[in-house]
Amino acid sequence: MKLKDWTAEERPREKLLRLGAGALGNSELLAIFIGSGVPGINAVDVAQGLLSSAGGRLSELCTRPPKELMEHKGIGEARAVTIAAALELGRRFLTEASAEQITITGPADVFRLMLPLMKGLDHEECWALYLNRANYVVGKERLTSGTADTTLIDVKRVLRGVIQRQAKAVILVHNHPSGSPLPGEADIRETRRLQLALKTFDCALFDHVVLADGSYYSFQDERVVKMRL
Repeated sequence: MKLKDWTAEERPREKLLRLGAGALGNSELLAIFIGSGVPGINAVDVAQGLLSSAGGRLSELCTRPPKELMEHKGIGEARAVTIAAALELGRRFLTEASAEQITITGPADVFRLMLPLMKGLDHEECWALYLNRANYVVGKERLTSGTADTTLIDVKRVLRGVIQRQAKAVILVHNHPSGSPLPGEADIRETRRLQLALKTFDCALFDHVVLADGSYYSFQDERVVKMRL
């Protein structure tokens, strides 16, 4: 059945206007971005099929590049780009909202804060969290985006961030797409280099956390911790 044949109360757009976005299911919200269906399949059915391919999980769908979304019936290039953009906005909102309210007490806080931004990446990224004296996050910055298995720490950029934010501590965060959070020799070497540079600015390296989906390695704890997602 086409969406235009549904009653006004059932159509996703009209339902959202009448009851608010919270009243819609994931497939209904996704259908709004899809817009219209294809012969024999309405937009909600297309959305349900797309969600089913990701096990019904938006967190899994977030990891899919547009080209992979386009493999599903009813999803062309324009729709794939629209969906990817919407999911990325949701991911950024989650991280931004968390950063505005968080005080870092340990690596588990870092894991929860940064996983929405770094989960599912097929390349390494390096981020800096800037803290004040009370370990409150006063800034967050992506320093570099590397290849599938390497990234470098931009020490000068970190130092500029420290000065701009008057930070008293920095937490370095990067991911390992390989799935293992254990640091390599380059990770250890770059961490020591940053630690020495920060000391000259009376700023501490609070920790360096390596993320790998469901686990992390903390230089501060010197151990791997598996987290339940």
